[in-house]
Amino acid sequence: MAFLYRKILRVYFRQNVGWTPNKESNANLVAVATTYLEPMGIYSQKIKNMNDVPDGALVALADNPANTARGLKLLQAAGLIKLKDGFNEGTGSVNDIADNPKHLKFKLIDDTTGPRVIQDVDLVLIGNTVAMEGGLNVLKDSLFHEEVSVDTKSSINVLVTTSDKKDDPGILKLGELYHNDDTQKYIEQEFGGTKVPVNKPVSFLEE
Repeated sequence: MAFLYRKILRVYFRQNVGWTPNKESNANLVAVATTYLEPMGIYSQKIKNMNDVPDGALVALADNPANTARGLKLLQAAGLIKLKDGFNEGTGSVNDIADNPKHLKFKLIDDTTGPRVIQDVDLVLIGNTVAMEGGLNVLKDSLFHEEVSVDTKSSINVLVTTSDKKDDPGILKLGELYHNDDTQKYIEQEFGGTKVPVNKPVSFLEE
């Protein structure tokens, strides 16, 4: 990101809006286009259906705050837990679980080791990049995964630039080119559909 701050680069392609740079630094960055969601998934070698999750199941979660919180939100979406009101998407933890009807037990792991620990736990939550490196396709191999919605908007990747370049025709054109048929065909072939396209106005992220 330092390149963008120094204005050597005019646009940054994979900024996740869950991280708010204007709060982290003095950089005045703005999103100019949405691109894709890399879904986090819930995986298991022991369970074949989410309805079969046993009482007291051991669940592995990434040990970095953002992905811990993201994983907990996914478990809530899957109907396994309920989070407290006001859950913080950046710092939320297992201490913010309001209801855990299946008495799930949690183990925090290095998020790059998810595919390797899958056989040692009942459920493991794995981000898409790590899953792909481990030979997993989130759309085919997970029991449950994120979908594009208001609940996952903080995980949507966007094009960002400095505020003085937000109306630059060349930068805006990049957003259009990302979603053209040829680009999407290439992405589908290279990543097996796991970079789910998000072609929504930036205002969607602010709703």
